[in-house]
Amino acid sequence: MNKITEQSSNYDDLEQMSTGDLLAAINREDQKVAIAVKEAIPQIEALVNHLAIKMKLGGRLFYVGAGTSGRLGVLDASECPPTYGVPSGWVIGLIAGGDGALRKSVEHAEDDIHQCMKDLDAYLIGVDDVIVGIASSGTTPYVVHGLKDCRLRGITTSCITCNPGTPILDQADFPILCVVGPEFVTGSTRMKSGTAQKIILNMISTSVMIKLGRVKGNRMVDMALSNDKLIDRGTRMLTAQFDLSYEDAKAVLLKTGSVRAATDLIRPK
Repeated sequence: MNKITEQSSNYDDLEQMSTGDLLAAINREDQKVAIAVKEAIPQIEALVNHLAIKMKLGGRLFYVGAGTSGRLGVLDASECPPTYGVPSGWVIGLIAGGDGALRKSVEHAEDDIHQCMKDLDAYLIGVDDVIVGIASSGTTPYVVHGLKDCRLRGITTSCITCNPGTPILDQADFPILCVVGPEFVTGSTRMKSGTAQKIILNMISTSVMIKLGRVKGNRMVDMALSNDKLIDRGTRMLTAQFDLSYEDAKAVLLKTGSVRAATDLIRPK
């Protein structure tokens, strides 16, 4: 298979380019990513609508991947609890090789065709859950076989890949294909492919959380008040909405523990 992500870069003799030319060329390539993601919106929409239904029924979202793809899934999952105040078990990111692979590559971890299902079974994955396999190449054994095993059990599967005609697309009930073209450094899928994956993951989790009621207006009313910056942000949300001094708004926020709870106390339903 002639993978687009492995095709030769549109640029050559990179080591002879000036810093300015390197940066401008990388930026030119990056601008193609948003256009490619736009083309995939109908596929993303189909997944989000299905996922919202599943999660309203108590299902969970699992991301699985290896290398950069796995790290991006874990990142998106880890940001949902503080951003939207949801339990850590709602969105779960798994990477081939385990958490140690987040910092250091684990040799051949992605080649084990049985490990993904073992990792998912540790969470008692079931038919109410949804698994999203992330693989730029579309051929990563850990991910492809994980989706295949889930499908055999009746678990909804999706994928995010950057290569058409790859095996992972055949294992996804909701395939998301985002063709960004050859990488600036040939085969370096941490670049455009990784950027596309990050954008799509942002779109999935953000849209689902909005549909689950975790955003009010345009504000993160359930965000965790885990540092001074977020306490300040929550306080300013309240002062913008109600006739309160900064000090009074902060006091109510700290008493109730969230912008949503503070809003309900100030303006009862």
